[in-house]
Amino acid sequence: MTTLDAPWFRNELQKRMQDLLGDYRQRARAVAESSEQLVASIATLVKGGKRLRALLGWWGWQAAGGEASDPRIIDAGVSLELFQAAALIHDDVLDRSDTRRGQLSVHKSFEQLHREQRWAQDGAHFGISAAILAGDLALGLSEEVFSTTADATAFATPAREAFNAMRFEVMTGQYLDILAESNIPDDPTTALEQARTVLQYKSAHYSAVWPFEIGGILAGADETTLSAYREFSLPLGLAFQLGDDLLGVFGDPELTGKPSGDDLLEGKRTELIAHALNNLDSEKAQMLNNFLMRPDNSPYSVEQIQQLVEDSGARATVEAEIQRLGEQTYAALERLNAPDHIRGGLEQLVTGLLGRQS
Repeated sequence: MTTLDAPWFRNELQKRMQDLLGDYRQRARAVAESSEQLVASIATLVKGGKRLRALLGWWGWQAAGGEASDPRIIDAGVSLELFQAAALIHDDVLDRSDTRRGQLSVHKSFEQLHREQRWAQDGAHFGISAAILAGDLALGLSEEVFSTTADATAFATPAREAFNAMRFEVMTGQYLDILAESNIPDDPTTALEQARTVLQYKSAHYSAVWPFEIGGILAGADETTLSAYREFSLPLGLAFQLGDDLLGVFGDPELTGKPSGDDLLEGKRTELIAHALNNLDSEKAQMLNNFLMRPDNSPYSVEQIQQLVEDSGARATVEAEIQRLGEQTYAALERLNAPDHIRGGLEQLVTGLLGRQS
């Protein structure tokens, strides 16, 4: 079996993805020259990113006996990256987020295009409409690529079932996320449970559990193997997203590509915020709640609210949880029945992800 490293896979993945999107750009131009921009917006977005999901799929494939250089797992990685692109495009619309990876988010890019071209009607509405279509297109392309890839293996049915489950969980988890910003529970325990449910189904499963499992399924992994996969990937996915929640409140814009305290400005009801509200006295909890509901109308600055969350002890609680989940991840990795170079590659990936959260 050929031994290849993560940089090789990232490079092959990027080439395949841009070639594929180049073909779709030509197809768009055949419809109308102006429609190419829809595909171009996806191609621009997928030039960046950690490739976490594609890499986990690749390692999961290899751990189940798949050949590292097999073009089918590269195409599966492309599908996972396009799925991620669709989720990001729609997520930025739902969160009213202006930036992504240090650049304008897709809906803001289309709004800027509208403004520069001095087109008629409302530019903001045009931007959101175009982004919804771009996200839908990315999701459709993801499913198209995955369907072809799965059909080229002997495990098309279970692979499709896993992909469909991933898509369903992300959509329902995303709905629960926006619901949490409107239907705010009074009970702190309920708020924490609600935040963990969103964390698990909107983010952790599709960031780590499903990609790793899909890679294994495509290579023929049995249920015993997949169970061991989940013992590793679930705590990893939870820790990764908890770290993202910390970055969303306390992160350096140079690292996150978003403004400082962006999750606070978007009113996100994360597990971090649930812990803060649980720990604060009623007056300070109301202060935090009011800011999250109307940051543009608050007498307090983002920096003051960041300090409030810090002083509540919520940050320390989440950091301790990330540490605990990280230890679970490493322990499960030690137990994983896979060649040393695969465990080594996964360990390097985990260390990079969890180290990024500190």
